[in-house]
Amino acid sequence: MEHSPRDTQYVRVRVANACDSCKVRKVKCDGKLPCSYCSRHKKAHLCHFTPQRRRRTTAPASPSSVQNPSPGSVRPSARPETPTDQQHSSSTSAPTPTVATAPTARVAGPLHSDASAEEEAEVPRDARLLYDAQGKLIFIGDCAPLSFFQTVRQLVLSRIDPHAFASQTGRMPVLQNAHPSHAVHPGGQEPFVDASNIQSIVDKYLAVTSGLVDLFSTVRLADDISAWAPNRGNDLNAAVHYLVLAIGLQSVDDSLASAYFEHAKVLALATLGSELSVGTVQAFTLITIYMLRACQITGAFLFFGIAVRAVYSIGAHRTEVNSRFGPEIQKHRDRLWKSVRIIDLFLSISMGRPPATSDVDCTVPYRVTDEAGREPSDILNASVQVLLIIERIVLEVYSRKKISMQLTEGISRQLRGWSTRWLAELKSIIANPHEHGDERKIIGACHVLCSYYYAVMLVSRPFLMYEMVKRLPESPSRVEASRDNGSSSRSKLANACIDAGSLMIESVSDLVQLGLVDGCMPLIVSWMFTASLVVGVGLLGDFGRILEKDIRMSISALEYFARHDAHAMQYSLIINSLYSSATDYLERKERYERLQISESSSQLFGLTPRQPREASNIASRQSQGNFQAPSTSQTPAAPTEAADGNRELGSSFFDDLDPSIFSFTHSSSHTPELPVVNGTSQNSDQVFGALNLFPLLDEGGHIDLAHYL
Repeated sequence: MEHSPRDTQYVRVRVANACDSCKVRKVKCDGKLPCSYCSRHKKAHLCHFTPQRRRRTTAPASPSSVQNPSPGSVRPSARPETPTDQQHSSSTSAPTPTVATAPTARVAGPLHSDASAEEEAEVPRDARLLYDAQGKLIFIGDCAPLSFFQTVRQLVLSRIDPHAFASQTGRMPVLQNAHPSHAVHPGGQEPFVDASNIQSIVDKYLAVTSGLVDLFSTVRLADDISAWAPNRGNDLNAAVHYLVLAIGLQSVDDSLASAYFEHAKVLALATLGSELSVGTVQAFTLITIYMLRACQITGAFLFFGIAVRAVYSIGAHRTEVNSRFGPEIQKHRDRLWKSVRIIDLFLSISMGRPPATSDVDCTVPYRVTDEAGREPSDILNASVQVLLIIERIVLEVYSRKKISMQLTEGISRQLRGWSTRWLAELKSIIANPHEHGDERKIIGACHVLCSYYYAVMLVSRPFLMYEMVKRLPESPSRVEASRDNGSSSRSKLANACIDAGSLMIESVSDLVQLGLVDGCMPLIVSWMFTASLVVGVGLLGDFGRILEKDIRMSISALEYFARHDAHAMQYSLIINSLYSSATDYLERKERYERLQISESSSQLFGLTPRQPREASNIASRQSQGNFQAPSTSQTPAAPTEAADGNRELGSSFFDDLDPSIFSFTHSSSHTPELPVVNGTSQNSDQVFGALNLFPLLDEGGHIDLAHYL
């Protein structure tokens, strides 16, 4: 008996949530981990599920809420919002103030008020236009280290010291080195290449680019350049070889390196219209690396666009295309795509701009396992994996301007998985550099480890700033006693941010003291600047005086890089000024706390004579010290018991969520709690939204158009 199609019953299975890849491609997902679609396309390592946003009860509309809708009342879009969408959607909207999530969540009702206030934090809109050294305005996005500096700077100026940062540290933070005029030699002559130095120059190139790119067969690179050197030429291959030599000489002989670079750039541009190959990707990626090491960020950003278009044009982002050339060439092309992806993510994250590459149509695997299911040691794979996590943080946190504990826990799960695979090996290389003896492996491990710590700081930074605004006084003339702020989940995440910065500074400083790090390291300098700001802010927020050691080490490391890097010189001046402001503020704060305690103890034994107008005398002594007592009553309390300074960081975060969130190995900045003198804070949850961190026009050398973007 035949059945018609109408008689056949199909059961449609609905899943609670689809993976992010299926959402982007708009295909059906079976809800498994990994799902069948990602498994069929060999992208199981990219299959992950973003937790769904919790719906809340809609509060009755009021005139004020209609005119000023809260961020929590906006319905999330069906697809992830990209930085480009964010820019277009905000360019025509009216200026909106930065509002904390805690007051917004209270509207939902008593059942959600406490949980919502504790689980979410607003991510400030930090995007701005900054002047470069030539006086041109360039865009710096929300997640960029320079945007974070401007936020910290405004916080310090408005609450601690109006003269905290000198004029030279606040103006033109986007420096570019003066471009040397070493053009092509007269008559079109090629620069001289000394064959006896090729091996050492190639070794230096392989070391400084380890963890960033892998563009060549490292075994044959020196031999290939040695065979090319006697005759040379003016083709694309010559441009690539000149660029390798230029990068290897950049911190040794800048004049000769510049001559190689200028000649190679002319050759690469001359062949651009007629030749498109792997060499094109190599040449313009190397141009980008050289310009990044020379602090020419704008030029590097533009030239890298050519490399991205070229790598897509040759199909290196599809592993099935690469496999047609044989196993060896397939591996080479796969690693070429990973190299382009790493440089693109570093550029986009450090400048806060949308990336030029994407994994939407990419089939190159970022994780490779052997027959036993183990992942072999590969610095390039470790680097691209952690940068992909940072890309997720930028898209899901800084593009949406809000972060919750649920989202943070999901990201921390990825970071824990990464650290399980890579952290022990990388820390072993950094801790015992002489045992490994390979400069390439040491610098590569340092690159990857710094990116990991930066990922932790980036995801927890909004919680640190939330805590800072609650802890600092409302004006420079006001000094308040310490509060016990160490029990909430937000404060634990703030401590995670500070600990990640301390661990990064310690790792880099150890290598700097041993002389194992090159002077031109743009990724390390950029991430170190953020770590130094985080530790400086932690010191300012009274997270522990032990942070003074870390901030001094960061200044020394930045001054070491400043010999070849103008950005590092600027950053060291900024951190020096922040350190000075923090120590001055803490000294005034401790003097004020001691004054409060001595006034109480003197009454026990009559240490000081009572005056008819004791209250007026106390007020006079406070005014001499530029102190203003808080409005609330303050009673000294006994200090809490000191915590163990050597306990692991994994047990200090998310006591109510997950005991090992970021898989750190130790805590370097955990200090005992200070006495609770002022335990109350009026409207403490609303203070974050009350601070205007981003004025329209700032005298510090930048134009802030954040409210009109």
